[in-house]
Amino acid sequence: MKELPKDPHMLVSVINTKIRDQYHDLDAFCEEMGVERKELSDYLKVYEYEYDESTGRFY
Repeated sequence: MKELPKDPHMLVSVINTKIRDQYHDLDAFCEEMGVERKELSDYLKVYEYEYDESTGRFY
């Protein structure tokens, strides 16, 4: 797994920026970064972040 921020708020910012600028969706991001989508989503859900498929962003 490539290095990602540990802070959940910084992590969401990085993910949203990378999806907007480099990847077409969360699956592509996860594949490239070597993380499991479910694990990432479950972690961020604890902090009340949900991935919106229609916008391609965590909110």
